Amino acid sequence: MAAVTRARARGGLVLYLAGGALVSAVFVVPLLWEVIRSLEPEQAVTSAPTAAVFGHLTTANYQALLAGQGDIVRNVINSLIVAVLTALLTAAVATLAGYGFACFGFRGSGLVFALVLVAFMVPFQAILIPLFVEMHILHLLNSLAGLALFYTAFNLPFGVYVMRNSFLQVPPDITDAAQVDGASPLGTLVSVLRPLILPGVATTALYAFLFAWTEFLAALTFLTNDSLFTLPVALINVEAGTYGRINYGLLLSGSVIAMIPCVVVYVALQRYYVRGLISGALKG
Repeated sequence: MAAVTRARARGGLVLYLAGGALVSAVFVVPLLWEVIRSLEPEQAVTSAPTAAVFGHLTTANYQALLAGQGDIVRNVINSLIVAVLTALLTAAVATLAGYGFACFGFRGSGLVFALVLVAFMVPFQAILIPLFVEMHILHLLNSLAGLALFYTAFNLPFGVYVMRNSFLQVPPDITDAAQVDGASPLGTLVSVLRPLILPGVATTALYAFLFAWTEFLAALTFLTNDSLFTLPVALINVEAGTYGRINYGLLLSGSVIAMIPCVVVYVALQRYYVRGLISGALKG
């Protein structure tokens, strides 16, 4: 019986590893394929792949992108500044708002939270013209900080929803014990609740970072100074090319550069991200 049990355990482990490898391949293979294609000559990118081409990989596309498409490094830095600011601001404000909705009862809290969720359903593209006028009045056009504030405003509904649910997962006895010990509401949040709601904070920050890093339309609308362009806006020049010609080699290399921070941030926070989404799904 023991031998049969061990054989079944080994068989289950093999099936688990095979299934995990198959699922991972679905996500990893397209990324590796894009990286390999970006290392091929520009003429080979637009033609059907052959075995001979994979033996002549080169970094010419990356060298041409860095040398001939303006200051692409500056565009990457601009995107990082906007994305990091958006993630930090969204996580901080959403944490405080979620703390208030979950742990402090006040008259009309349900209605206010419903209004927050309604705002989540309105895409900013539908009200782009009023937003442009508002940004102009507030002198936030052509400003990376202004763009980060704009992204923060439209990421807050999702962040507040996640953080409220994260706080609701914490047993009330913990906050009651902190109050009995004389901890202030802010002290309770920082010293007692912070480790427990960390997955929700990571989920909110990751979602805001990815949104700000990949967003194109708002950056194109609110930034007109070439030195302030983010990476998605800078890559549109690669896509348009000269006389409308698309250089797919440069476009692929730019896409790989844009992909790197997303992969790094997601891998670093993925365990918190999964736990944060699960906590949000269990209790509303």
